[in-house]
Amino acid sequence: MNIRKFKKFKQSTTQTILLSFFLAIIAGSILLSLPISTADGKGIPYIDALFTSTTSICVTGLVTVSTVNTWSIFGQAVILLLIQIGGLGIITIMSGFMILLNQKINMKDRLLIQDAFNLNTLSGIVKFVKKVLKGTFLIEGTGALLYMTVFIPDFGLKGIWISIFNSISAFCNAGIDIIGDDSLCRYVHNPIINLTTAFLIISGGIGYIVWWDLLRVLPNIKSQKSKCFRKLTLHSKIAIATSAILIFSGTILYLIFEYNNPATIKDFNIFEKIQASFFQSVTTRTAGFATIPQQNFTNESSLVTLILMFIGGSPVGTAGGVKTVTVAVLAATTLSIIRNQDYTVLFQRTISKEAINKSIAVISVAFTVLFISTLLLSSVIEADIIDIMFETVSATATVGLSRNLTSSLNLLGKIIIIFTMYLGRVGPISFAIILNMKNTHKKYVKDPTEDISVG
Repeated sequence: MNIRKFKKFKQSTTQTILLSFFLAIIAGSILLSLPISTADGKGIPYIDALFTSTTSICVTGLVTVSTVNTWSIFGQAVILLLIQIGGLGIITIMSGFMILLNQKINMKDRLLIQDAFNLNTLSGIVKFVKKVLKGTFLIEGTGALLYMTVFIPDFGLKGIWISIFNSISAFCNAGIDIIGDDSLCRYVHNPIINLTTAFLIISGGIGYIVWWDLLRVLPNIKSQKSKCFRKLTLHSKIAIATSAILIFSGTILYLIFEYNNPATIKDFNIFEKIQASFFQSVTTRTAGFATIPQQNFTNESSLVTLILMFIGGSPVGTAGGVKTVTVAVLAATTLSIIRNQDYTVLFQRTISKEAINKSIAVISVAFTVLFISTLLLSSVIEADIIDIMFETVSATATVGLSRNLTSSLNLLGKIIIIFTMYLGRVGPISFAIILNMKNTHKKYVKDPTEDISVG
């Protein structure tokens, strides 16, 4: 295969991924628009069915209609299926079925999987998919069992379905639930619900690569406690360290800014304050569940939330956002420039120029999508700017947290958020590559270099 053909082939895989998500959204919207999908059997406007399908496939969590009151069991099952497909990825689900049916995974399928997970190698692709599927169902099953200890006593046998739904939604970082219209606010003081949800969110958001890396080094933890972290790959070190820093710093900041806020945690005891602050810090990592209404937070906490939502989780997982590793690489690069260093170094390893360039591109395109969607949404609805930014950041990073604005969106507002969620899920950089395909050309001679002033 020559280079030109290979490039065209690689581009077609990106197109396939974008198209597969689009087709899944349309198929889901058709199913959800059927009368059988709604609790009253009358159906809902197609725009709301399309919005719900998009937010489910894109594992965002913003909803224009009540999930628990609007949808029948059939409708909820469709939503859950869309969440699972969106969390794992359509290509992964299709590959899983092929593996189950003992069908051969050809080179094109392997390239699709590689692009879907943003992997750097084709080596062990089939084994990787098998481990992802097994690990996903194991963690989701564990989460469902833990939820049942609370939801069955609270809801009876219906608690089984609620537990399964919530577990898959939390692991996939979707943030959609069928408990009530106030998300998990009624369980703000329940440590089982808080810790189980946080466990599922972090497990899905940390990334599959980190899973296998941890399992590789954990058997030696007893004999080599101090060396276990050092034996992890650079990717895992960055993802774990950055996630820990963001969760810890977020918890501290929420605790400080909300400590005396009567609308949030002022009347909680110290353990409850820490628990609520920790959950808020975790759920902003593109999960979208809430134990405290977002509109009740102070402006300072809301700004922290916007930053944490934009960053999101880690690569090769179920989380959205620009990703922890991307931000860590950009921060380290900025620091190296300030120090006048020639290379970007993290954990005593030099970061490649390709990774640095991709990090800059990802954040630049994400900011562009965010700016345009915020500008457009501001022009079609009347709302406070922080509420609008909450909505657009939440959509861009596929988080799902809202300050009660989603349900009041008009038709144009819904269309803007639908497109923003789609771009946020498939990846701004992937969409930029598709748009730039027709402009790709060969250059044999380098253009002249000329100095410019920046900064």
